[in-house]
Amino acid sequence: MAKSMGSKGKNLPRLVEEKACSNKFQQEEQQKRIPYLPKDCIANILIRLPHNSLLRSMLVCKSWRNVIKSLNFVHAHLDRSATVLIYQSWIWTPNSLTTRPPESFSIEANYSQSQNIPIFTQPNINHSGKTYVKFMEFSNGKCDEINYNISCLGMIRASCDGLILLDNRMKKGGLIVLNPVTRKLDPLPLGTLFPVHKESYGFALSKVSGVYKVVHLFRDELDFFHCEILSLRTRVWRPVYGPEPGLFGWLGHRPVFAIGSLHWVPLVDHSDYIVSLEMDSEKFHKVSLPTSCRTHDRILEMHGSLCFIAHEEMAQINIWMLEGLSGHAWKQTCSITMGCSFNMVPLLSLKMSGDVIFERDEDYSLYRYNFELKEMRRIQVQGNGKCPVPSYKYFTHVNSFISW
Repeated sequence: MAKSMGSKGKNLPRLVEEKACSNKFQQEEQQKRIPYLPKDCIANILIRLPHNSLLRSMLVCKSWRNVIKSLNFVHAHLDRSATVLIYQSWIWTPNSLTTRPPESFSIEANYSQSQNIPIFTQPNINHSGKTYVKFMEFSNGKCDEINYNISCLGMIRASCDGLILLDNRMKKGGLIVLNPVTRKLDPLPLGTLFPVHKESYGFALSKVSGVYKVVHLFRDELDFFHCEILSLRTRVWRPVYGPEPGLFGWLGHRPVFAIGSLHWVPLVDHSDYIVSLEMDSEKFHKVSLPTSCRTHDRILEMHGSLCFIAHEEMAQINIWMLEGLSGHAWKQTCSITMGCSFNMVPLLSLKMSGDVIFERDEDYSLYRYNFELKEMRRIQVQGNGKCPVPSYKYFTHVNSFISW
């Protein structure tokens, strides 16, 4: 019997080797039956997928993951990605910490973990103000409300190329840069601290340096406006000269990034100009508007240009375009006749079609103006959202894999 056991022990390595060879042979035969696709061909297919499909595709194999994470693919996918409206929705629960779904990604919990902050030293924060980060996606005349399953206490301050700027409620006056798709977050150093109603944040990309910059405008106790800029490369706040006294009257409208600059409407109502900050030179400019900007008028980015949408008459909306700050003038490109005197607030211009999404001020319902059909239609929102969202809570956004 001992001899029999010894024989089996000697044959075991041979059996394992034969099994491994058999598995390798089967894998090779299976690969022969699968047609080979070059990486360029695979990238050309994957780039047409939305961000949620790409997240699943990254799990298929190492080769696909490397393609999707490559810098060229990330920027090419950004160029093809549709614009959406990102916003926050309150979590109406007795205790948002205990009732949070297991798949939810908590900004505060992950920040504390990344900074190695012990639980007993964390600040005492009221978690009843927790929100979900969601977005509105527009396609085929419809609108889908989609939840990122990301919860946070801080409010969104700005958005650029798929990155958003959030208040860091774990550190007073702090900010966090977050990509909602990849869920990668990074806290920023403290800048000048001011009350929310006396400051404005902008987020933009400098085309020359290829660096993302955070712009902070704030009004001091003497009503003078100041500016500081943080580069995500150096991570240091620097004071910037300007804006000149008298240019700004308030900071209510958030800035719009277009033609290489951030643009603000500086007055509450009847503003005859906008204030622009070039991101490369970091210089302020005063740019006259073709007509006075009133309460429901807005500036937007459209097809790479700066767009001004103005209610000229009771039932007419005119659209003006500006292609650059130097040597260019506003050109009227379209006139929309409503047929009725709705107060329609422009929210965003869709990247692919150029159609403009409006919100009716009376009931927060969404409308889409189709330039090809020359008609305004109400949008049916698909999803679980029951509470209307006012226009000032929306941010123009794009779902991307961009990292800073």
